[in-house]
Amino acid sequence: MPAHALLRRDLGTLEAYAALIGILIGAGIFKVTSQSWALTGPSVILAHLVLAVPVLATSVPYCVFLSTPLGLEPGGEYAHISRTFGGRGVAFVGAWLKCISYIGALAFLAATFADYLGGLAPGRLDGASARTATALVSLVLVYAIHVVGVRWFGRLQVAMLAVLGLSIVVLVVPGIFAVHLSHYRPFFTHGLPGFAAAMPPLFFAYAGFESLAQAAGEVRDSTRRLPRVFLLGIAGTTVLYLLMSVVTFGVLPGARLQASAAPMTEVAAVYLPGGAALFVTLGALMAIATSLNSTMLVPSRLAVVLAEDGLVPGWIGAVSPRTGTPVAALTLTFAAAVLLLVGGQIALGLNIAVFALVGLYLLHSLALLLLPAMNPALFRTVTVSIPLGAQRAAAVVSMVAMGALFLLQVKGDLGTIASRSFGERIAGGSLTAVELSVVWAGVGALLYAVGRRRAAGLPEG
Repeated sequence: MPAHALLRRDLGTLEAYAALIGILIGAGIFKVTSQSWALTGPSVILAHLVLAVPVLATSVPYCVFLSTPLGLEPGGEYAHISRTFGGRGVAFVGAWLKCISYIGALAFLAATFADYLGGLAPGRLDGASARTATALVSLVLVYAIHVVGVRWFGRLQVAMLAVLGLSIVVLVVPGIFAVHLSHYRPFFTHGLPGFAAAMPPLFFAYAGFESLAQAAGEVRDSTRRLPRVFLLGIAGTTVLYLLMSVVTFGVLPGARLQASAAPMTEVAAVYLPGGAALFVTLGALMAIATSLNSTMLVPSRLAVVLAEDGLVPGWIGAVSPRTGTPVAALTLTFAAAVLLLVGGQIALGLNIAVFALVGLYLLHSLALLLLPAMNPALFRTVTVSIPLGAQRAAAVVSMVAMGALFLLQVKGDLGTIASRSFGERIAGGSLTAVELSVVWAGVGALLYAVGRRRAAGLPEG
């Protein structure tokens, strides 16, 4: 019996929406959005809308592949790309980079959670050691939930998302009446170059939407439910992003938001009484926690499929018959995130996130375009009701947009490399995404070669 067959289909439609929306409305909107103000000013609002188009287009290939038998098991774009092209090397390196970036994101989200918790307990979490301890506790709790079972992951995700949704209502509805139009001027602070430069970091707000594909082996009737959840969930999240950004940048000047460790709390404090403002902070905590919860899921489910393909040792992807969870893979994910957090090296994983995911999205969309020719048998199993012309148009839009984001990231990194020496970048802990991706990809290629050799030496059957 394959390991993924031991995963339990304990997630329904509600839990699937909670997993998708929870990972989207996290640090991206509560942290990165205000930081991107320095690049383009209030036009961050427009940037969210512009990015929604390629993100929705990129979700279409996931909808198509998930409507095939591949949508019955985890593996996401690794399975989709490798089964389309018939080779696993590129897909493995992409999956490896994705795991590294998600582990970095775990450490980042835990640290962000501690920052926001400090807003609820002022004076108690001011020291670096206290913040680190709080971040570690959050990782331990999420890890424990995942080990116990995916049902508890789903229940916790839904409960936290309910609190988050109510806090967004509390933030947005009265916030509309506290907006100062003068805060939107100038709308573009650094022209088109600044607007373009803001796209890669803002993409972090949307990056990760595809993580829901890793839950395919644990969602009931996944081939029918997940495509719809992808499209409606991303569209709904985009509306929330726009409303929250309009209020955020309209209530407080961007410079103040950029300098704040908990920007949404400061915004709410302007027009809400103390208790309501604290509730918004609680909502921000829930946003970050739901993202943390969903992020923990991804590397472990990828490990299940990689182990089944013989590319990593079987024990890593083993699923516990008692809990229905890949305990060893979850433990490795947790341990790696703890090392990055305690060692203060979060950037080693996080900084490749956009670079790695954009590359995977591009390859995934290419796989959809080539699917009829490369794997006609799999193509014939597609059941999603998206017209073929729309599928291909979406794939092209996604590839063009991801290619542009890729080039923007490379351009920015080359500028950093030209302006700062390697020693300065090392000393400042600011190695570029290009450099880190090359190093991590090299490690991934080595692991793939080892995995292929090990798999070749195993007895058949």
